[in-house]
Parts: sequence; C-alpha cells; structure tokens
Amino acid sequence: MFDHTKQQSDTLRLTRRPAADRGRANFGWLKSVHSFSFGQYYDESHMGFGNLRVINDDLVAGGMGFGEHPHRNAEIFSYVMGGALEHKDSMGNGSVVSAGGVQYMSAGSGVTHSEFNPSKTDEMRFLQVWLLPEVENTKPAYDTINLSTADKDGQLKLFLSRDGRDGSMKSQADASVYAATLDGGQTITTILKEGRKGWLQVADGTLHVNGLDLLKGDGLAIEGAGTLTFDQGENAEFLFFDLAL
Repeated sequence: MFDHTKQQSDTLRLTRRPAADRGRANFGWLKSVHSFSFGQYYDESHMGFGNLRVINDDLVAGGMGFGEHPHRNAEIFSYVMGGALEHKDSMGNGSVVSAGGVQYMSAGSGVTHSEFNPSKTDEMRFLQVWLLPEVENTKPAYDTINLSTADKDGQLKLFLSRDGRDGSMKSQADASVYAATLDGGQTITTILKEGRKGWLQVADGTLHVNGLDLLKGDGLAIEGAGTLTFDQGENAEFLFFDLAL
C-alpha cells in the first residue's frame, strides 16, 4: 500500500511507497523486489504510475541471469548498482555494463535479449525499469551510458530523455530520468511543472524530500506542481522521473 503520510508544498502532493510494502520474489539465484505489479505479484492499486510501469530491484547470483526472452513496446533500462551486467540481443548488440552504468533498450516492434551476471562468484544488483512508449511498434534500439561519481554528486544527472538532450540516451517514452547521489550538507532543488508527475526511487541510503523522510527502497509518488528539495542525504543514491500524466 501507499503510506498515508503525505506532505504538501505549493500544489505538490507527495505519497510515500514504503520499501517494506513492495512485492517480493525469491528464486534462489534471483531475489527481486517489485514497486509495481510484476510476474506473480499483482496489486491492482500498484499497476504503475503514469507511463512508469516497472521498477524491480534485482539481486542476481554469480554466473546466473535471464535467458533469451522477448519484449515488445516497452522502454527498458537497467541501472547497475553493483557488479556487472552482460547483455546480448537479436539486434546483434553485446555489452557488459558495470556499476555506475546504464543500459537501455527500446523494444519497439519486437526484440529478444538475455542478461547475465558475468562473474562466477560475485552478486550483481541492478534496478530494472520499464516505461511505456508514446508510439508503438517503432524500430528497436539499444544504447548504454556510463555515469561517473562526479556526474551524480549532489546534482541531478539526466541520462534518459525523449529528445536526447544534454548527452542523455534518447527514448520513445515521454519521460526524463535522472540519477543523483546526496550526502552530508548537499541540497538539490528542482521544479516539477504543471502537466507532469514525478516519481523518486531510493536506490541506497536515506534522504528527505520536502521534509519527508525516505529510506532505501522507498518510492515517492509526486503529483501537482512546485519546487522539490532533496536534502539530509546519508549515502543516498536515487532516481528521479519526470513523467507524462
């Protein structure tokens, strides 16, 4: 369920999605936590948020992974938190993305791919996110980006957008996706405009958003318009989504 604790600023409405309330799956080699309905976890009140459909926090054992499987009409990215992620697909792409990197796939009219942990011994953690495209059945595409520590340090780093601005990867979804780290006395402010909605996902650590305390794994649904202030971070790393309504 969503936490009933809400904060308001300007016309903003902030609703916390507590980490402990997410869906969970344990397959031995894979431990996954679902912010929205996925696989065997179904909750009609958590089917997504705007055009954000999936956020899975996945921990994959050494030498294991997801065998070849198909996707259509989904914008999918993997934000690697620890270890490395090896990808192969029917477009002929093959890559290994390490912690700090992001891989992106626009499934469009159809693509098959596989994802594996190339280490035989070390676990690999990543956030897998699905967004809905504005137009279906487009030509599939693949891209990667590496985000340095400095890129995210105390600031929102854009890495995925509809128009590919500021060196970000270009997506078919009407969404701008940012990564940031926050610690000590650092503060980040941004404005959510009218006609948009936002989601924040805490990947690590803790922080405050407009005075609301967020913990590792928490999500935050943001509706309305106004100024967002991120502060009081303790080893915090998070994703911020500026989404279509």
